[in-house]
Amino acid sequence: MGVCGGIAAYKSAELVRLLRAANARVRVVMTATAKEFVGARTFQALTGEPVWADWSDDRTGMDHIDLARWADRILIAPATADCLARLAQGRADDLLAALCLASEAQLVVAPAMNQAMWRHPATQD
Repeated sequence: MGVCGGIAAYKSAELVRLLRAANARVRVVMTATAKEFVGARTFQALTGEPVWADWSDDRTGMDHIDLARWADRILIAPATADCLARLAQGRADDLLAALCLASEAQLVVAPAMNQAMWRHPATQD
């Protein structure tokens, strides 16, 4: 599960809890700005797994590739406008984007932004 930095990030903890209750194995990759809204320890406690938040967490230099291969699905919730733009442009400038680009797993995004940002033609593209 990818968590981007927006006010909706706090809802991700509840989503992780619900996924775990449904017996899903969940690993969390956060953007740097997501950590400003929810701490990595919250997700570590909920998943029982390490949490990745930036390149320094990529202990082997290949963790993002291992995570990309491990995942059956990648859910990004919330997916901010910035996150969607980086994915659409194929930019791997953070660990979450690199993981998404390196994975063949189904990518599911849950956009979260104000209505004007969501309706903007650049976001829709």
